[in-house]
Order: sequence, then C-alpha cells, then structure tokens
Amino acid sequence: MFGRVPKRSDNTKYYHVLGVSKSASQDELKKAYRKAAMKNHPDKGGDPDKFKELSEAYEVLSDPEKRDVYDQYGEDALKEGMGGGSAAHNPFDIFESFFGGGFGGGGSSRGRKKQGEDVVHTLKVSLEDLYNDTTKKLSLSRNILCPKCKGKGSKSGASGRCYGCQGTGMRITTRQIGPGMIQQMQHVCPECRGSGEVISERDKCSQCKGNKVSQGKKVLEVHVEKGMQHGQKIVFKGEADEAPDTVTGDIVIILQQKEHPKFKRKFDDLYVEHPLNLTEALCGFQFVLTHLDGRQLLIKSNPGEVIKPDQYKAINDEGMPQHQRQFMKGRLFIHFSVVFPESGVLSPDKCLSLEDILLPTPGKLKKDVALDDCEETILHDVNIEEEMRRKEQQRQQEAYDEDDDDVAPRVACNQQ
Repeated sequence: MFGRVPKRSDNTKYYHVLGVSKSASQDELKKAYRKAAMKNHPDKGGDPDKFKELSEAYEVLSDPEKRDVYDQYGEDALKEGMGGGSAAHNPFDIFESFFGGGFGGGGSSRGRKKQGEDVVHTLKVSLEDLYNDTTKKLSLSRNILCPKCKGKGSKSGASGRCYGCQGTGMRITTRQIGPGMIQQMQHVCPECRGSGEVISERDKCSQCKGNKVSQGKKVLEVHVEKGMQHGQKIVFKGEADEAPDTVTGDIVIILQQKEHPKFKRKFDDLYVEHPLNLTEALCGFQFVLTHLDGRQLLIKSNPGEVIKPDQYKAINDEGMPQHQRQFMKGRLFIHFSVVFPESGVLSPDKCLSLEDILLPTPGKLKKDVALDDCEETILHDVNIEEEMRRKEQQRQQEAYDEDDDDVAPRVACNQQ
C-alpha cells in the first residue's frame, strides 16, 4: 500500500536563500554556498540564523534524492520524512566538512580539496620526429572516480564520520618516555586510512568495494612539435589520477631524444661527420647527404679548394627548426676528416710524380751534405697523449721525492 502523497508546499525558498536558479548545477551550488557561508559565518560577525538557513538549503540541494523530493513537494515533504528526512545537521558541521576546519584551522579535514600529485612519463622520440613534428599515442593506466557510485564509495551515497579519529583522518597517541616527560605522536587513522569517513560493509559499492576509485585507461595523443628539445615537457592538465575531494593533478610528458646514427644536435644546429680520402681532399669531392626530412642534399667543394684534416664547413638554414618559429632554422655543420693512404701504397716512381705536382719538399737534403757524415735514426709510433700523461706522473713523483729529501735533515736536527 502506498503512503499518503504530501501536499505541495513552497519549493523555491532554498534556491532563493543560496541565490541560484532551480536549474543550478552542483558546481554552482557549491560556489554560491561557499561565498554566502564565508560572508555570514558567526565567527566573522555574520547572522547566525542566516548561516543556519544557508547550511540547511545547501544540505538539501546538494543531495540529489532530497533535491528531487524538494522540487516536487517542497520543504514540508522533507519534514515528513521523504528523501531520507529533513535537513537537521549542525550548520557548523556542514561548513567544517566543506571548508576543512573553518576559520580556526582545526577540526575536520573532510571535504577539503587537496591538490593531487602530477604523474610524470618519458617519451622517446627520434631526431626525425623533432625535425618534422609527429603525433604519438600513449596508453596509460590511472585511477578514476568509480563510475558506479560517483566516487562516494557507498551504494546510498552517504558515509559516516570515523569515530576513531572524529573525522580528522589523523590520530594522536601519547607515551611516557621519562619521569614527567610525555611524547605525543600523530599518525594516519588506521580505521579510515586518513579519509575521516567510514562506510559500512553492507553499504559499500559493489564495484570499487568502498575505495571510491577504480582503474581506467587513458589514451593521450602527444603532439611533438617541430624544434622541441630533449627534456622538454608537454603537460596535460587535470589528466592524472582522480581521487575524492582532490583537484586532479597533471600528466607531464618529458621528451627523450634517441641517439641518431648520423646527425648530432646542439641546440638548433646539426653536426655530421664525413671522411674524405686524400684525393678528394686535394682534388675536390661531391657526395649526397640524405636529410632528416628525406631531402637529398648535394654537397661539393669549390674548384681548386683543398680540405684540411679536422676542417668544418657550414650550410645555412639546414639545421633544426626553432620551436614555435619553424621557418627559422639553425645551421648544418660538416666535420671533415682526411683518410691518408697506408704505408707502402706509394712506390718511389709515384712519389717522384707527386713531388712534381705538389710544392717542393722542404725536407730534401742539400746536395752538399754528405750522407756518410750523418747519424742514422729510427722513427717510432707514439701516443702523444699517453706520453704526456706519463711525463706528468713522473714529474709529480720527482717533486714528491725532493720534498722527502728536504724534510729528513730537519727532523734529524730536531732530534739532536
């Protein structure tokens, strides 16, 4: 048998109290309550009756079930028990749960919006990606508010204050560490795990088991723009792990440039190594270089130009594009090394032919020098860097030995 349908009564009062329309969203209700409650709080000299009225209106309209009853039948229906009863909560408890402790800084932390942590991921990209730009898809696992209970953790959407910590989420224990000395320690409440709330086993959400969050997948499309640098960050606002009463953090993607087999990058410039044989270095060269965007560049020397070992040449506007100024590019540097022929390749006849072509050899012996009067020498291969390092170690050892020789006589004199 159905119960008596209540008579309709005023169903606009609470909306007028908060200063919102009947179609106001939950976010609009929160903003209106926050602004009005701060203004009318008794601790700030506000009207206590007005403050109580605001809390009563927000408590009803923020609950979807109670709001539905109120919109259909008005305030009297709530007083008769429909929608879970009337709004009979302490107005200071509602304010405290909303703001996390009121103006005194103490009290409950329930309802306080804390900042969620950012999640950082690295994304490896090639030099071609950074030169041409590209879009990469990244699939990530993250926590989301349980879609079944909307992050409440319970079937009814309600939760109770934890008696172990009185809703603060923290417990304080004391112990005596000496005569007249007491140590006080604060730790997370083990009963509610710091949430300040408890949900009965029978009322826990069947999907998230009262945890309020569940695992979800997020596919991000990461746009790698031309000219981006190694280590540069790409930020996705509010895409990190979700949690109740928490401002969702960001997902931060850090680019990691992979090593390229041919090109090296330094800021907006590119460097490439290219070996030349002796003939190319002396008589000219040309070769084709495939750029990072697939274009074929013809690289050639000027007529009659001689390339020296360890020499650099530069091509303007063929380096990396500048980020967000993509029509401006750095330079492409080519570092030449000259590969000399192996010993024994040149016969005496070929050497004479080369001497006729090249500049006269300054090391030629004068005709008036008798070879019989010269002492013959032998040339040895040497690693000059290793030789200098060995010499330095020898010099330091000799200096150390000299210091020992200077100290010994003075010690002997002091003993006499």
